[in-house]
Amino acid sequence: MSAPAMNDLWAQIRSLGYELTPEQIQATTELMAPLAPRPGTDVTVHRDWVYGPDPRHRLDVFVPAAGAVGAPVVVFVHGGGFVRGDKGAPDAPFYNNVGLWAARSGCIGVTMTYRLAPAASWPAGSEDVGAAVRFLRENIERWGGDPNGIFLMGQSAGAVHVAGYVAEQQSQIAGAIMVSGIYDIARADRNPFQAAYYGEDAARFPEQSTLDELAESALPCFYTVSEFDPPNFQRQAAWLVEAHAARTGQWPRVMQLTGHNHLSSVLQIGSAVDTLGPELLRFIVAVRD
Repeated sequence: MSAPAMNDLWAQIRSLGYELTPEQIQATTELMAPLAPRPGTDVTVHRDWVYGPDPRHRLDVFVPAAGAVGAPVVVFVHGGGFVRGDKGAPDAPFYNNVGLWAARSGCIGVTMTYRLAPAASWPAGSEDVGAAVRFLRENIERWGGDPNGIFLMGQSAGAVHVAGYVAEQQSQIAGAIMVSGIYDIARADRNPFQAAYYGEDAARFPEQSTLDELAESALPCFYTVSEFDPPNFQRQAAWLVEAHAARTGQWPRVMQLTGHNHLSSVLQIGSAVDTLGPELLRFIVAVRD
C-alpha cells in the first residue's frame, strides 16, 4: 500500500473516534476487509475440530502446506462483548486473517469459538480456553505443532478469557498475548454485556478480576492497547502497568498500537499495513530462544 493510501486509512480510522458502537464496528470492518490476507495453496486449513461437548467448542487449525515440525502454536480467542463473535466461516476475512498470518510466519495458527453469555456465564470463557489448550496439547503434533509451545492470544472479551486462564493455570502454555483486555472488573465500566457474563453481584468482582494474578505471573505475557480504544480499556492498561510495576519494579511487555481502534488492532494482522503481527512474532521468538 502506498504512503498516501496508508495515511488515508489512518485518517479514516481516526475519524471513527473512541466510542465502540455498532456503527464504528461496521465501518472499521469495511475499511479493513479489503486488506485482509486471502487463503492460498501455501496454507492448509483443518476446520471445525471438536474440543469439547458444546456446539461452539470448535477450532480451526492453519498449517503451512510445506509442513512443520515442532512449530510454535498461536491460538486466537475472538472478542464480541462476551455475547457474540466467532472464529469465522471459511470465506470470511476475519479471523482467518490471524490463522493465515500465523501459518505464513512459521507457526501453527488456531482460531477457536467458545460458549457465550448469558447462557454461559463467568468463568465459562476461560474454562473453554483451558479445554482447547488440553485438546491441542494432546493433538497438535499431528499438524507439526509443539505442544509445549502454545501461545494464547485474545482480543477484548477474548483477552479477558485468556487472562482468566493465565490467572488460574499457566504451566500448560508458553506465553500469552492480550489485546485490549479488561483485568479489574471492580473498576471496569458497567454495561449490559459485562453483566451478562459476570452478573451484577459487586461482591464477586474482586474474585472475577485477574489484575493481581497477572501482575505476579512469571509467564511471559505481551499486552497491547490501541490509541483509539475506549477510555475503559485505556484505564485497564494503565492499571495493569501500575500493578505490575508495583510488584516487580518493571513494566510489563506492553505496546500502544498507534493509529488503531478497538477492532482494527487485530483486523490488520496479516495485511500489508500490519504493525502488530511482526511484534507478536518477535515476542514468540524471544520466548522460545
